[in-house]
Amino acid sequence: MRIILAAALLAGTAVPSIAQTAAPAPILTTAEAKDVWTHAEPEVARVTHVALDLDVDFATRTLGGSALLDVLAAPGAPRIVLDVDDLAIASVTDASGKPLKWTVGPRDKETGSALTIALNGANRIRIVYRSKPGATALQWLPPEMTFGKKKPFLFSQGQAILNRSWVPTQDSPGIRQTWEATLRVPGDLVAVMSAEKLSGDKGEPLPDGRRAFRFRMDKPVPPYLIAFAVGDLKFRPLGPRSGVWTEAPMLDKAASEFVDVEKMIDAAGKLYGPYRWGRYDMLLLPPAFPYGGMENPMLTFLTPTIVTGDRSNTDVVAHELAHSWSGNLVTNATWSDSWLNEGFTTYFENRIMESLYGKEQAAIYADLDWDTMQREIAAGGGQTGAATRLHGDPGAGEVDYTKGSNFLRMIEYTVGREKWDAYLSSYFDRHAFQPQTTAGFLADLRERLLKGQPELELSLQLDRWSYGAGLPGNAVHVKSETLAKVDAKLAAFNRGGPAGAVQPRGWTTQEWLRFLKGIDKTQTPARLKELDETLGLSASSNAYIQSAWFELAIANRYDPAVPYLRAYLSRIGRGLLVYPLYKGLMKQGEWGASKARDFFAEAKPTYHPSTAAGIASILAAGAERE
Repeated sequence: MRIILAAALLAGTAVPSIAQTAAPAPILTTAEAKDVWTHAEPEVARVTHVALDLDVDFATRTLGGSALLDVLAAPGAPRIVLDVDDLAIASVTDASGKPLKWTVGPRDKETGSALTIALNGANRIRIVYRSKPGATALQWLPPEMTFGKKKPFLFSQGQAILNRSWVPTQDSPGIRQTWEATLRVPGDLVAVMSAEKLSGDKGEPLPDGRRAFRFRMDKPVPPYLIAFAVGDLKFRPLGPRSGVWTEAPMLDKAASEFVDVEKMIDAAGKLYGPYRWGRYDMLLLPPAFPYGGMENPMLTFLTPTIVTGDRSNTDVVAHELAHSWSGNLVTNATWSDSWLNEGFTTYFENRIMESLYGKEQAAIYADLDWDTMQREIAAGGGQTGAATRLHGDPGAGEVDYTKGSNFLRMIEYTVGREKWDAYLSSYFDRHAFQPQTTAGFLADLRERLLKGQPELELSLQLDRWSYGAGLPGNAVHVKSETLAKVDAKLAAFNRGGPAGAVQPRGWTTQEWLRFLKGIDKTQTPARLKELDETLGLSASSNAYIQSAWFELAIANRYDPAVPYLRAYLSRIGRGLLVYPLYKGLMKQGEWGASKARDFFAEAKPTYHPSTAAGIASILAAGAERE
């Protein structure tokens, strides 16, 4: 692949800040690397480092202060173009304070606005600004929405392109940047970020009673990985490189659930090379967090829904850890290739779980992923559906995860694990801290692993997997003996057997999901009542079990489950668990649509802006069908 090495092409035009110690990452310039979700023109001028200096104001729900940007520009470049979304910009100057001309273009509902700044030879730009209360990356939680119930909480979620609502920069995964930050917060709260802490766990006291927290990321990362949280946070070390942050009521539970994290780091390093980020800490967030986890470097963000007391959902931790290689180290250049992050990571996650817990445990996860893949492909149009392609429009459900990981598993099974592991370890090392495209990966694979073996390459169907719809015939279905036993009980139940014969005592979340998602979709009220009362589904403390059960209840308009459903939708903000419930409600005519609208109106303040937008789209699409 042809790339521009910015340091070589644009040498001598920027003075890096003190904190920038890494060489600028390359910019890819092939057609496939063109990012349509950014206004930036990185081939003209690009950001290499961001220094943030911000006040966190809970009263106004805004961040205010400045961003100092290091710029690497082509000789004579007249301007630099940044991404912003509804920022209140007060001034733009060079490093000496000289004003620079700037304009903010019209706002696009998906990509925000272009902030165009005349450079006039400047290699550093200071932007003084304030975020808006509705910034799409930020969720401000009142005390009653936290575990402690006494103090407010704030967290950011930048993926995919939301960070432009609080950081004026070039918000594209292909434009990697180092960064540093100072956050000033109320004196009784703690700030954490996805970077090295420079000011200690308690920050530095300020004369006005606030505290300042300073951070540094000296490795170039895609800007969606700049993340922070502020709350009544406590820390518990789990090992020499790891620990967990969360509110006091959840600290013991989180520490117990994530006790194996050091073993995971060791297992991952043995598979595909050393862990390059120093520490691996985790932040367990309030239930409003919209995802299972977010792989922010040095500080993975996690949903509390995975804390079930039996450690059966720590595959989420393994997944986010694996992103330290696939995603954070080697990153999709555009979101059209997000499978390079998620497919690689899902495969890697399974290998970590196998290393720690054995082949059968890994088979359970792989078998469930197969089921999910089949459902996603069917929903996406089957063997001809455009939504089932790996390279394509972003947002294709879990296809990137499940089909992407199966693609890599197929290669492993075809070429052999030893050769495949050696290749992957080399791949992560050679492309470390760089963006990547599907075409780039395939070219590398052909050159490094398959060269001189045309028959082998033909058997792999690389282009069919990467660019074609549906599922190629050489896909690998890993089957679990544990889930086969669940399937036997499921078959008996579907034939009319009693719910009491299921006997799920000791089941993991994965066994529950296999059973609940396999139940015939049409059930009588009496049968649903038997299920619910015998297995305790509506009142389960496991958010995964409840979500799967509510899907079945909704499909049959089972009214006794509705009060539990209503409470669930106001308590859980994880998109994976709530989106299917709103979609199911919208398929049930006015019985469901009226409930969906009412529940959303009630729960909307508890959702992250991205989750709320996703649900609003579901409701709007359902209304159009009526």
